[in-house]
Amino acid sequence: MTLTLDNVGIVVEDLAGAIDFFQTLGLELEGQGMVEGEWAGRVTGLGDQTVEIAMLRTPDGYGRLELSRFLAPEVIADHRTAPVNALGYLRVMFRVEDIDATLERALAAGAALVSSEVVQYEDAYRLCYIRGHEGILIGLAEALD
Repeated sequence: MTLTLDNVGIVVEDLAGAIDFFQTLGLELEGQGMVEGEWAGRVTGLGDQTVEIAMLRTPDGYGRLELSRFLAPEVIADHRTAPVNALGYLRVMFRVEDIDATLERALAAGAALVSSEVVQYEDAYRLCYIRGHEGILIGLAEALD
């Protein structure tokens, strides 16, 4: 059986701002458009819906992130400020070549470190969590090869 991850989806209020933020991290905009109608609602269970989406991909072409802004129906819950031990979605983790440079770009774009430092795990990784655009929790990991 073949199983591959196609994308991770995140619902946002400010689609343009979210696109800009993730492009700052290094993702590339693959496409943008509307997903609407009863057929889409049959997939999500929401009925008739109108959603503006943007698909971004990692530079290697393997990872994709779908950003969605719901126009209808209205968003009914907000998990963006939940702590890292809350049930459900935790974070998206990106492996980066230079965590210091990536973190510098992210902080300049309005992100904030969840902790006060980048932490080293043994001789394997340097890691941190940040709250990005709209408080989205993002992990950054630099392999120490």
